[in-house]
Amino acid sequence: MTETTEGPAPRPRILADLTPLRTSPDYRRLWFGNTVSWVGQGMTALAVSLQVYDITGSAFSVGLLGFCSFLPLVVFGLYGGAVADTIDRRKLGLASSAGSFALSVALVVTTVAGVEQVGLLYAIVGLQAACFAVNSPARSSMIARLLPAEQLPAANALTSMTSTTGTLVGPMLGGLVVGWWGYRAAYTVDAVTFTASLYAMWRLPAMLPEREEGAGDKRASVADGLRFLGTRPNLRMTFFTDLCAMVLAHPRALFPVVAVLWYGGDARTTGLLVAAPAFGALLGGVFSGWLGRVRRHGLAVLVAVACWGTAIAVFGLTRQLWLGLVFLALAGCADTTSMVFRNTMLQAAVPDEMRGRLQGVFIVVVAGGPRLGDFVAGSVADLASPGLAVTGGGIACVVAVALLGLRWRGFARYDAKDPQP
Repeated sequence: MTETTEGPAPRPRILADLTPLRTSPDYRRLWFGNTVSWVGQGMTALAVSLQVYDITGSAFSVGLLGFCSFLPLVVFGLYGGAVADTIDRRKLGLASSAGSFALSVALVVTTVAGVEQVGLLYAIVGLQAACFAVNSPARSSMIARLLPAEQLPAANALTSMTSTTGTLVGPMLGGLVVGWWGYRAAYTVDAVTFTASLYAMWRLPAMLPEREEGAGDKRASVADGLRFLGTRPNLRMTFFTDLCAMVLAHPRALFPVVAVLWYGGDARTTGLLVAAPAFGALLGGVFSGWLGRVRRHGLAVLVAVACWGTAIAVFGLTRQLWLGLVFLALAGCADTTSMVFRNTMLQAAVPDEMRGRLQGVFIVVVAGGPRLGDFVAGSVADLASPGLAVTGGGIACVVAVALLGLRWRGFARYDAKDPQP
């Protein structure tokens, strides 16, 4: 009789999988550059809003900053994705990053020159949104070319940490820098940090879209991308499920109201409510090691979105601040899980020649969904009550995603080993 000795079973991974950073120098530079630049952009976003308020003294004028960025995100997100499917994505990413860098420098120059024109700040914010909307589809569609398919969930979890770190750390640093050294210092830091993103793009190899043999050099169109999406139920479901969460159960607009009515708080309480989902999303990225072992990505998305809706619904029933923050953090963690698998499906199940356009649609959904959700939550709260808007919206999200799962049952059977769009 012969004995076989097997090594110890590998320990289950809990913390984020850093394999993409170890195996791909190009991805490592891209990730580091984006992380640094996201923090700088978060600083600038807060500094611009503070400067607009200093100039005008109007909260409405500050709110217009969101409108100025929304339209460019939608328009350039769609057409930027089509361009990313036509030309070298490295060149497109480099050009759009250079545009963002130039706009950061423009903010520095205006503050040094003492120019205080709100219209100029609006224009710069709009152009920055346009550059981001062009850059994002190009950058996202390149990741599937830099890494093998099995590393995409880990890469998307790392990407979620980049954005949430910028959302959390950037504004805090921006407030400190503006308070100590003024707007010029905040804008200068942003310009300097953006060079990391420029360098990462510069070092990438050429990244022309891969086309089927005989397809020729036909220019990619937005309409073709939308027609492709219309015939791919699994890909459509990635957008439908996200809209369920962001439109039906997105209580961000009500945070100032519930901070006062439910918790007897003030602006600091509102800040805690805003930070809690981002903190939960960051924890979801930090403890994302287990995501790489999941094969049923569609089912994971359905469960994650249902968990988001459930957490939001329970948050609407809480009247203790610490408990409310816990459920908002749980919602943020569920959102990270959903985002990782939705992004992975878009990268793995989409032909390379279509990835830019589908990532463009993703930008539009991510930009438009929360803003529509703000409108829905505010309207229901005004017509009924904040509690009904929050809890009812969470329940509606769970019901809607369950109905979608029943309508397109194949989505729950989606297998990462055989990605079908």
